[in-house]
Amino acid sequence: MLVLDLLNSDPRSKAAPRPAEAPRHPEKAHRPDQPMLKKPDWIRVKAPGSAGYQATHGIVKEHGLVTVCEEAGCPNIGECWTKKHATFMIMGDTCTRACAFCNVRTGLPGALDPHEPEHIGEAVAKLGLAHVVITSVDRDDLADGGAEHFAQVIRAIRRLAPGTTIEVLTPDFLRKPGALEVVVEARPDVFNHNLETVPSLYLSVRPGARYFHSLRLLQRVKDLDPSIFTKSGIMVGLGEERTEVLQVMDDMRSADIDFLTIGQYLQPTKKHHPVKSFVTPDAFKAYETVATAKGFLVVSASPLTRSSHHAGEDFQRLRAARRERAAA
Repeated sequence: MLVLDLLNSDPRSKAAPRPAEAPRHPEKAHRPDQPMLKKPDWIRVKAPGSAGYQATHGIVKEHGLVTVCEEAGCPNIGECWTKKHATFMIMGDTCTRACAFCNVRTGLPGALDPHEPEHIGEAVAKLGLAHVVITSVDRDDLADGGAEHFAQVIRAIRRLAPGTTIEVLTPDFLRKPGALEVVVEARPDVFNHNLETVPSLYLSVRPGARYFHSLRLLQRVKDLDPSIFTKSGIMVGLGEERTEVLQVMDDMRSADIDFLTIGQYLQPTKKHHPVKSFVTPDAFKAYETVATAKGFLVVSASPLTRSSHHAGEDFQRLRAARRERAAA
């Protein structure tokens, strides 16, 4: 079994680790090791390697693209890439923030690639995607947080793959006035921004973000364009209480969020926030039942649920649920 040094190596390659002077997570290197709990049987997934996986990998590499599937070490990459589903991560592979749960590289990012929107559009067309998810690293170094780059990617996909529906999973654009409006004006079909966890854990899990700012961001999308579906997700197993999860659901519904995802947090390395518990499939099912009763159009809650997992199928469910509710 190949074991990657995720503090110093690049998960997209089996090549030698990057030099010690350029660690993957420099801000985490000094932290004490955290225990890593053994995963229960319901978390285990097959290693990728199918012909479909290899085909998707080839298209991604051909166009020099970055995917969050690889950068975040998503457990569903084998399933999704076999179906030629991939979540493209724009604006580089280096994030300006250092969330305690996240495995994306942190540091000072490079300049934006002006050709990236075109390359994304070409890859989407070549893969023949019915639905695509576009996410990014946080780019606090940019005046607009990368909002215009998001808009350019959306426009390139509309031009090169006009039949593809588009979902964006954006940063919070904290202290970037006008940025959200730029993305909304480009009219993605789904606007996703994850709250990630309950408010009481923000200081330790998501210290660079603000819970109520993220919530207001999603509410503002609906104010600007009610036709855009809004979506958000949280992880469980970080140490939250059940009552806190239920309060987050209520907060999301107050912001008119359409789609909720809940998944199990998995600890990337010993330097990341520890898993406090593995939530059982039955407990996830209970969360899904409660959330549906609270009025979300679609709820996806399971140990392996991730923001972009089954995004295309879930978009069709969103459309159908909106039509059904409008007809009621």
